[in-house]
Amino acid sequence: DLKEKVPATFFQLAENSLKTFDVKVIPLLQQENKLSTEYSKLIASAEIEYKGQTYNLSGMSPFTQSTNRQERREATVLVSEFFEKNRDEFDRLYDELVKTRDAIAKALGFNDFVELGYLRMNRLDYNRKDVEIYRQEVLKHVVPLVSKLYQRQQQRLGLDALKSYDLGFEFEDGNAKPKGTPEEILANGVKMYHELSPETGEFIDFMVEKELLDLVTKPGKQSGGYCTYIPDFDSPFIFSNFNGTSGDVDVLTHEAGHAFQVYSSRWIETPEVVWPTYESCEIHSMSMEFFAYPWMELFFEEQTLKYKYSHLFGTLSFLPYGVLVDHYQHEVYEHPEMTPAQRRATWRKLEKMYNPWKDYDGIELLEEGGFWFRQGHIFNSPFYYIDYTLAQVCALQFWKRSQVDQDPQAWDDYLAICRIGGTQSFKQIVNTANLLSPFEAGSLSGIVKEADRYLENIAEADLVTPQDDR
Repeated sequence: DLKEKVPATFFQLAENSLKTFDVKVIPLLQQENKLSTEYSKLIASAEIEYKGQTYNLSGMSPFTQSTNRQERREATVLVSEFFEKNRDEFDRLYDELVKTRDAIAKALGFNDFVELGYLRMNRLDYNRKDVEIYRQEVLKHVVPLVSKLYQRQQQRLGLDALKSYDLGFEFEDGNAKPKGTPEEILANGVKMYHELSPETGEFIDFMVEKELLDLVTKPGKQSGGYCTYIPDFDSPFIFSNFNGTSGDVDVLTHEAGHAFQVYSSRWIETPEVVWPTYESCEIHSMSMEFFAYPWMELFFEEQTLKYKYSHLFGTLSFLPYGVLVDHYQHEVYEHPEMTPAQRRATWRKLEKMYNPWKDYDGIELLEEGGFWFRQGHIFNSPFYYIDYTLAQVCALQFWKRSQVDQDPQAWDDYLAICRIGGTQSFKQIVNTANLLSPFEAGSLSGIVKEADRYLENIAEADLVTPQDDR
């Protein structure tokens, strides 16, 4: 019997792909694709003049994160002006996308695009009601802690008020930077994985010996960083561009978490379920970042506490934004008749709920609720965002169990969910890992309390980079 040989998730995924497609919607799917491409082209067309040079949007990033506050504000205003200038076009594109997606959903027999969106994202065992409970948990437990941490940041920076362009600027003396050359960083990564467990030691040797790590930046190399799987060789492959920031270490933990999972699940003969679905994939990568905490001194030496503070704070502060992006899309697709102005008002209302610390300092488009124009997922990958936050909440539970409670079972549970790959659905994976489901009321209170205590125990003096390291 086929069902004995092939995991149940394979059949669920196949069923989803049948439900989300019909020949009759091909013209609408082509239209959706065309609008999506137009959005990407519009974003890429940005030419922003600043200090005698022309930059695209990503080229403006260093200025929006500058140590000079005036420069941060100027850059933020210029970026916003690009979106303001093209406001009507962003509005038109999104309006047409919403109407097109609504038409696809209704042609396929769904009540609204939310139902279809969940199936497209291969959500096998949770629905919008579950997600609603989870969003409330974030609102109740995470938002107050993040507000408190931003107040601490304001005091650290000595500012009268924290504006939106100050949020990404955590430390006057810069973020923690790893020591050593790319080769030394990789050597420390190998040492770390050998000490972490026999399984990760075997994995990292395999990756190094088979030359499955392409980490160093070189001329003409594609940008970004990712992990992929090469089925013909049953091998993961990690691609990256080391640039001397803490992001280099994050590649060695996050992307290696993905790679270790797929290395562990190579035994699965059905290629479609070697990886799990989106929200489950990220559990392995984000949790590995936390399992690696005891070895961070290899990379950051006396800046280790600064790295951990920033990393944990970043994890927590992302949750409310991720939930906001999700809640907004539910509102939009449940009310496809909304006008562009109503959509912006809806975003701003939700933003004040989930991100109350966002003070846009009078920048008009942002005050009116236009920040989401820059969030590509909203245009091109509807409903793909809360997945990151669901995984993050699971990873935070592994952080608490492994780093705070010193629970020896935590690593074994992590290994178990790496081995099963995509043969289980999200709720089943959470259960196998002995974690609390994010969809249960009260699931976040424990980790939030623990994170609050952990960050409070890191003194401001520990967040200062020694003079000779700056």
